[in-house]
Amino acid sequence: MQFYESGDKNKPVIFLFPGTCCLYNSFDHVLERLHQYFYTVAVSYDGFDPNEKTEFQSMEDECVKIEREIIQKYNGKIMAAYGCSLGGSFVSLLIQRRRIRIAHGIIGSSDMDEAGPLMAKIQANIIVPIMYKMLQTGTLPKFMQKRMEKADEAKRELVKCFLDMFGIGKGGSPWVTKKSIYNQFYSDLVTKVQHGIDVPGTTIHVFYATKMGKKYEQRYRTYFKNPDIRRHDMQHEELFCSHVEEWVEEVRKCCGME
Repeated sequence: MQFYESGDKNKPVIFLFPGTCCLYNSFDHVLERLHQYFYTVAVSYDGFDPNEKTEFQSMEDECVKIEREIIQKYNGKIMAAYGCSLGGSFVSLLIQRRRIRIAHGIIGSSDMDEAGPLMAKIQANIIVPIMYKMLQTGTLPKFMQKRMEKADEAKRELVKCFLDMFGIGKGGSPWVTKKSIYNQFYSDLVTKVQHGIDVPGTTIHVFYATKMGKKYEQRYRTYFKNPDIRRHDMQHEELFCSHVEEWVEEVRKCCGME
């Protein structure tokens, strides 16, 4: 695991957590604007970093390493943490574990899916061959490519932003193993997030993409007690991918930087 720091060290610290099978540089497009307000730390998960030979083991194992980094370098306290998709699960787990202090946990329209061991195994076995080929080659499967070609320009642009996070069209991520993909996907599904998370000194904010469906708002209200839900008439992580200025403003406002 690596931590990529940038910005003015005198500013409040925000940790940035990528999504499933995504790289730390999926945050590159927001860093310049974020640096107006924050010192940024982009987390690079085991098994997904191009500069080391590791494999992703489990959500808990990654949490321990993240907590160690925050305790050693930031005295166990940071201003904020933003979790993109899978990263939202990490933010939730770090808050519920209470080993460190995060003043503002921001959940980026994460689906927060959970499953029992059997269903998680089945789902992981389905997704691994698809994701592995995409990451190895840096290209979409033919059936996905055909669907993209039929989509309108706006949708193609949004999908392209999503694919950038996986390195699709940029050479891919050939260092990522099948084991890392499987372990990350499986572990995310079976690692339970508590219901009614409520930690003194921590505010949980949710960027709720309403086009994902109403069930997700109920899911957020189940996991978190009195979350600050910020609605956007968008798709999953569309705000982060395609509306950088608005996304940064929302992050800033969550942290009380008016």
